[in-house]
Amino acid sequence: MTYYEDPGPGYGVLPPRAAVRSDVPSVSLNGSWRFHYAESVAGAADGFEREDFDDSEWASIPVPSSWPMHGYGRPIYTNQPYPLPVDPPYVPDENPTGDYRLVFDAPWDGPSVLRFDGIDSCARIWLNGVELGVTRGSRLPSEFDVSAVLRQGRNVLAVRVHQWSSGSYLEDQDMWWLPGIFRDVTLRARRSMTDVFVHADYDHRTGGGTLLVETLPGAVVRVPSLDVVAEAGETVTIPAVEPWSAEVPRLYEAVVETPDETVSLRIGFRTVAIVDGVLTVNGRRVLFHGVNRHEHDPVLGRVVLEHRLRQELLVMKQHNINAIRTSHYPPDSRLLALCDELGFWVMDECDYETHGFFLLDWRGNPADDPRFADASLDRMRRLVERDKNHPSVIMWSLGNEAGAGRNLSAMAAWTRERDPSRPVHYEGDLTCADVDVYSRMYASHAEVEAIGKRAEKPLEDPRLDARRRAMPFVLCEYSHAGGNGPGGLPEYEELFDRYERCQGGFLWEWMEHGILRPDGTYAYGGDFGEELHDGTYVLDGLVFPDLTPQPVLLEVRKAFEPVQLTVEPGVLRITNRYDVRDTSHLSLQWELADEGQPVARGSLEMPVIAAGGEASVELPSVPAQNRERWLTVRAVLAEDTAWASAGHEVAFTQTQLTPSASPTSHLPAAVRPERPHGRGLRLGPGEFCARTGRLTKLQDWSVEHVPLELWRAPTQHDARTWDATTLDRKTRWANAGLHRLRYRTVSVEAEGDEVVVVTMVGTAATDARVLTTCRWTSDGRRLTANVHVEPVGEWTVPWARVGMTLGLPAGFRDVTWFGLGPGQAYPDSRAAARVGRYTSTVDDLQVPYLCPQENGARGDVRWAELSGTAGNLRLSGDPHLAMTVRRWTTAELATAGHLHDLVPGDRVWVTLDALQHGLGSPTSGAPILPPYDLQPQAHRFRFTLG
Repeated sequence: MTYYEDPGPGYGVLPPRAAVRSDVPSVSLNGSWRFHYAESVAGAADGFEREDFDDSEWASIPVPSSWPMHGYGRPIYTNQPYPLPVDPPYVPDENPTGDYRLVFDAPWDGPSVLRFDGIDSCARIWLNGVELGVTRGSRLPSEFDVSAVLRQGRNVLAVRVHQWSSGSYLEDQDMWWLPGIFRDVTLRARRSMTDVFVHADYDHRTGGGTLLVETLPGAVVRVPSLDVVAEAGETVTIPAVEPWSAEVPRLYEAVVETPDETVSLRIGFRTVAIVDGVLTVNGRRVLFHGVNRHEHDPVLGRVVLEHRLRQELLVMKQHNINAIRTSHYPPDSRLLALCDELGFWVMDECDYETHGFFLLDWRGNPADDPRFADASLDRMRRLVERDKNHPSVIMWSLGNEAGAGRNLSAMAAWTRERDPSRPVHYEGDLTCADVDVYSRMYASHAEVEAIGKRAEKPLEDPRLDARRRAMPFVLCEYSHAGGNGPGGLPEYEELFDRYERCQGGFLWEWMEHGILRPDGTYAYGGDFGEELHDGTYVLDGLVFPDLTPQPVLLEVRKAFEPVQLTVEPGVLRITNRYDVRDTSHLSLQWELADEGQPVARGSLEMPVIAAGGEASVELPSVPAQNRERWLTVRAVLAEDTAWASAGHEVAFTQTQLTPSASPTSHLPAAVRPERPHGRGLRLGPGEFCARTGRLTKLQDWSVEHVPLELWRAPTQHDARTWDATTLDRKTRWANAGLHRLRYRTVSVEAEGDEVVVVTMVGTAATDARVLTTCRWTSDGRRLTANVHVEPVGEWTVPWARVGMTLGLPAGFRDVTWFGLGPGQAYPDSRAAARVGRYTSTVDDLQVPYLCPQENGARGDVRWAELSGTAGNLRLSGDPHLAMTVRRWTTAELATAGHLHDLVPGDRVWVTLDALQHGLGSPTSGAPILPPYDLQPQAHRFRFTLG
């Protein structure tokens, strides 16, 4: 057995310790290293660890980096399957290997430590020709004592990194496989303090705190702002402290001193406890408005620079996200320092996942294999010891999707003994035998409600069932993002508010993992020629890879609002949904708009409301009028914060004060149909084909007319399902032929003031059809269509939409509309949209999902105007419709694999939908809620063109 196949944790590594800021001398070894790549171990460079080895012909590579991002090997994306034969602890001979060399000058010799913060997946390390050891555990730090080897002046560091190792079997996370030295490398002088463990508790009943710092005996602890001077190991009681929370992240600067070293700390006083089945921090129930966060950079791969770490957290805070699960490994430790500073509840997760064994019914799972016992426990120890001093970390997680087994039990037992101040989490064992929190992935709304009532399906063991039923409940993953969706977020939030036991969860997931290619396009699974991959499943985030928010992130911000605003007759009711914070940092602003045009605005006095409380304020009186009037009230930051400027919106509500005006489509018909020159039919500004009844001309524009649409370009959610026994919507729609409808004209008649077109719409191989009757009228300037659709035969699939499409000249460039905006809105994903008047270009209406799919619909459109070199066209609905406008057909959108596949044609395609199917989240097993499940049904709708 090779050293990289040994199932143990490695050798030569120092005991793990906390990541701290110390004044001991240090040298960063980041930078340009010499690099040799081989497709297998046999091709690695013999003797490269020798000091006199000639590496002058080698290439250079930056450290930290992931070598596939620099053209060596290739990225591989899998979710569940291992991209190597499952034969633990062995790996194939084809094991990509990178040899690294660095010549550096050390300004000292003597007691020193060499630290690697992350190497994927196994490394063997030499300094000055002397082997230091072997490390596994890719996203965990490793330190080596180099005191006897380091020289003042010239030194040669050699590192051999293997992509595959026994550790790979413990690292089957849903992400790109990207080997290399991807985190910092540092040389540090070694001084007296080997570790520091801070215990800073808060008593919410008295407002006092206690502080205990475990470290070298005789060290002195100082907290100047609290007048604390104490010896290490001494428990200090402090009569009054300000507690730390994700909402008010109060930190105290402290130092721990010995004669030869000073460690700087940022201490947060807080106490985590489970009381009567509820998870509390500082005596208050907390509600996780969280996300799962992978570490990813579209250019650098696994390397995430500090400025991007901060930017990620700022975008989260600005969208009301208050919690992070570090899926599925410890993050760069600088992220946790930022979470302490900016304020996040953190579930810190071990670098541990064996998901590929699920496909083998968990046969041979390392989580229950005694050969992997030491490595399993080692990973948990390195997580806890590194991150134990961060107040933001309020929960330890054993890992993810690793089944159940004795090694997980041992990890839990050690963690609970080492740090009883934090609960232990793990979702994979539903008995919850080793954990403190009941956790599920992707439970449906109905299941969450049952759990909230503590009425979930019982376990076979009554003792374990009673224990689990008494636990708080967290959704460690829910509402799987990915492309256009998910829907149903407000309904989950309502359950979290209703049931005390349900304490929120962590959306899957924060960021799309697209990899930026030199041509400016983004790659996903399969784009690098992988023999095994999971395609677009890696595109499952709330933000694009460059941190641009996707439309769903606005839905998240709305669902996660920390204050709830409700307009009642004459008053605004305000509910404070913060965990601990009052509303003194907020102000209220209001605006009146008539048919989308602002007519008045002002501010309201924000009462100071304690967390969990309610209050009302009087609204300004406004005169009645006959235009459609909307009142919008916004809660905004009153002053600048560390994460947003004054005026940043935290919450909003919108209420209609006067009803919609009578739509223009009610105008009486003023002209009758004509048959000019025996060709077709003319009605006002429109001409129709006498044979098919389709609109062929409107004003001076030629028109392509699709009289009924039932299909959409499938979203990523349409194309996936959690249940292997159930077909996804994309497949069901394809089997039913919704994408290949055929139209049979039943009749085209001029009846009085109307052109009446009856069309039977069906598809090959089935008798499921739709009888469509369209009655066209005109006032001389505009055309009005009254449409009736009626299903015929036996339909076995839902419809994607009920609408009609017009192909217009490409000269239309701009769109102004009165309806929901400014972004897209779908039936179960529209909470963030507000009624107003908006203007956009056709191009900007599109959402650039990395895998093209249905997108860009504007909902509840009362009217819209298209303009450009082609002229001007007004559309209106009765009372309103959904509208998409794009430069390619639905079929072209559906067949495109990447954005660059979409090429504008000579038409602008406008689809007006009366009904739409919801987005849902079937990717993660949550069935679409009934109101948004568009089952075949008779329906009438009306629209006007002119």
